[in-house]
Amino acid sequence: MRILITGSKGQLGTELTNIAPEEHQIFGYDLDMDITKPGEIEDKFKKAKPDIALHCAALTDVDGCEDKKDLAYLINTKGTENLARACKKHGSALLFISSDYVFDGTKGRPYIETDKPNPLSIYGDSKYKAEEIIKKLLDNYYIVRTTGIYSKHGKNFVGTVIKAGKKKDKLDIVNDQICTPTYSLDLANCIYKLINTGKYGIYHATNNGQCSWFYFTLEVFKILGIDAQVLPIESKKLSRKAKRPKFSVLENHNLESNKIYFFKHWKEALNKYLTGS
Repeated sequence: MRILITGSKGQLGTELTNIAPEEHQIFGYDLDMDITKPGEIEDKFKKAKPDIALHCAALTDVDGCEDKKDLAYLINTKGTENLARACKKHGSALLFISSDYVFDGTKGRPYIETDKPNPLSIYGDSKYKAEEIIKKLLDNYYIVRTTGIYSKHGKNFVGTVIKAGKKKDKLDIVNDQICTPTYSLDLANCIYKLINTGKYGIYHATNNGQCSWFYFTLEVFKILGIDAQVLPIESKKLSRKAKRPKFSVLENHNLESNKIYFFKHWKEALNKYLTGS
């Protein structure tokens, strides 16, 4: 399969490139393909002739999107539309990485794929609008919603708290946002399983279980033996510009019911990430 990857030097894009099965031919593009410019996308599609595009590129600074609303919609929504139109023109399938932030977090139990989105932030809304465009333009698409990606490639929550924990005696971490942090290697493996099925549609794809960022940090420090004290705080004390859903756990219903992929529990995934075992 010929696969074009956008955001190929980001956390997930790097993982997808590094673990690609030998039967696939990968064409990775990052800053060398501006998805807001259809002409640049067309040039890369002519070269790659992809069977599928894995769309990982996005503006992911959630608070920054509030300040740069036009840019958020230009990259996350219009950029995705440009890519979807190229896929339609060239007969390529599309896999789009979306987010738990399309939900408002008020359900009180894990979200399944058929739950109605109601984003609270510009970032979440830009991703949801991109989902809707894909559904209108294409038949052959996978919309993959995930959350809290961490990897050995690029900046992420795990790396940030480890660095802080080695420098500070105390850390304040929010304890009222519940989700499921997801290991990029597990997600990449899931994606390669999924695109071989031809079972198009919307999928939730995260590690199993749920936790707050406070409890997640405790587990990171426990595994690594970091002695810094971790204190729970409420989100409102951080005065962030973007609203976050309080409970955005995703249930991998479609993956599991179709027996496509079964994720590890988040504790097992985190331990493997941090220790290699």
